[in-house]
Amino acid sequence: MLENIELQIEQLPRKEIARKALENSKIILVKTLEEAVEMTNAYAPEHLIISTRYYKGVAANIVNAGSVFLGNYTPESAGDYASGTNHTLPTNGYAKAYSGVNIDSFIRKITFQELSKEGLTNLSNAIILMAENEGLQAHSNAVKIRLEEN
Repeated sequence: MLENIELQIEQLPRKEIARKALENSKIILVKTLEEAVEMTNAYAPEHLIISTRYYKGVAANIVNAGSVFLGNYTPESAGDYASGTNHTLPTNGYAKAYSGVNIDSFIRKITFQELSKEGLTNLSNAIILMAENEGLQAHSNAVKIRLEEN
């Protein structure tokens, strides 16, 4: 593997930059695909290439990654330049909590709620209990007052 990496570097016009990048990189060897999935989900990579015979089964278990490239014919450069997937991705493990920038990142969403008296009655115990445990008596009172009214 290391010989192949060196062979690829030698063919690059910016080989010194590539070498510097590799100096700041790690190769992590695992014994099983299960270990690879576990390590991947813990690390939450920006880019993940799954180049195995059973890549679809492996991919089904990936829950933390910015963008996943499946199979031998899907290099990262396809996603960077031409396949249409997002290229603005979470780094430093932030794929555990965030997705890449997408159309939803630019859409403002508003939620609306409407309860009937019966609906508020059904939720009242939970609302009152949580509000009072948080020390927010006015929130608790907002329910009690409404239910006391005719």
